[in-house]
Amino acid sequence: MPDFFRFPLLCALLLAGVISSPQLHAALDPEVELKVTQGLDWLVYQQHKLGHWTAQGRYPTAMTSLAGMAFLCEGSTTTQGKYSDSVRRAVDFLTRRSRKNGLIGDADDERYTYGHGFAMLFLSQVLGEEEDLDRRRELTEVLTKAVIFTGQAQTRAGGWGYVSAKDGSGFDEGSTTITQVQGLRGCRNAGIPVPKEIIDKAVGYIRKCTNPKDGGVQYSSKGGGSRPAITAAAVACLYNAGEYDDNYVPRMLEYCRTQLKPGTRDSFGHWHYAHFYYAQVMYREGDATWAAYLESIRKRLLREAETVRLGETDLAVWKQGYIGPVYTTSLNLIILQLDKSYLPIYQR
Repeated sequence: MPDFFRFPLLCALLLAGVISSPQLHAALDPEVELKVTQGLDWLVYQQHKLGHWTAQGRYPTAMTSLAGMAFLCEGSTTTQGKYSDSVRRAVDFLTRRSRKNGLIGDADDERYTYGHGFAMLFLSQVLGEEEDLDRRRELTEVLTKAVIFTGQAQTRAGGWGYVSAKDGSGFDEGSTTITQVQGLRGCRNAGIPVPKEIIDKAVGYIRKCTNPKDGGVQYSSKGGGSRPAITAAAVACLYNAGEYDDNYVPRMLEYCRTQLKPGTRDSFGHWHYAHFYYAQVMYREGDATWAAYLESIRKRLLREAETVRLGETDLAVWKQGYIGPVYTTSLNLIILQLDKSYLPIYQR
């Protein structure tokens, strides 16, 4: 494209908020910045030749999407930035996994909706920053089919399970439901048509799963008790869906505040997953709330990071949790980079 065409196009995209201006993004604390860079470099070292990551050999679609999100939060895209090569290879890997029915991933994965939802989220954020017209067309086609698949996979209750409603005999649960809704919201923000009734049913599902006694969101529409991680994810999901009601959200927030203090021990499981979503909620709550939360979560995440040596280079990795270090490291890197505000899905 000639330069005299590039400049007006770039200006138009900046005004529309499609391409982010680096000058608009906050710098991180130097100690955090160093640890983030070391963590991102560790992810680069872990990327497979085909462009993907795994959790101990499993879940390549989900792990590739989460690792890719960590790089996007740094500001890299498929064409620009220190980690552009890793982002581009991750995108290529995921688009190759798009099936005729719209599923991104493998149907023989026993939890393929997780990967599908995270892939929608990641690829939609890439689409929002993509300047190459051919890649934009490819991503638009992949995501349009993905949204259709997600709509068809939704259960009658309005949620999603580990697999589609058909494959899972109508089973649904909270965490996969949130993954689908965030992915759908990312697609909608990127210009992909998303039927309103799918989101409305999902919001209704979350409300039905909210415990009237404590405000926590239970495991599924069939019960299972209030879960801190799912509740934090539900609030983030409702915020992304534009739901700021004065009934459900305040009760969910109060439940999260009592259960998810950053300095407390993990007594409920999935601590990093819970704070992956709770950090998004705290960031959306505003500067004062976010500053207090960030100070606490930052100390813990810096303390938990493990330094590993590669030649003459120090890398950082988080090994907590049973899913694996790629998963935990990716989640923590996203949390620590929310202040940069590169991704529309995480912006205030």
